[in-house]
Amino acid sequence: MRIKEGFELRELCGEYIVIAHGEKNIDFSKIISLNESAALMWQTLCDKDFSADDMAEVLLSNYEVDRETALKDALHTMQEWKEIGLAE
Repeated sequence: MRIKEGFELRELCGEYIVIAHGEKNIDFSKIISLNESAALMWQTLCDKDFSADDMAEVLLSNYEVDRETALKDALHTMQEWKEIGLAE
């Protein structure tokens, strides 16, 4: 999986917001915000091909969480990013 071109993560007043660039990515009906752990995965894996295992490794390296929970959270995040068009 890879984060699609045309999206950028910004921190705004302590919140992580995804900004879209280019006409094909703009949808003014929603704002995409990420929690701290999702933003960390984005920052670490942006501009790379990655898997759920790669995302889980980011969580394992930065949080006190077991592998099963990290992988479950990574798979959930991957699915959400695909559904809203952030990744392919």
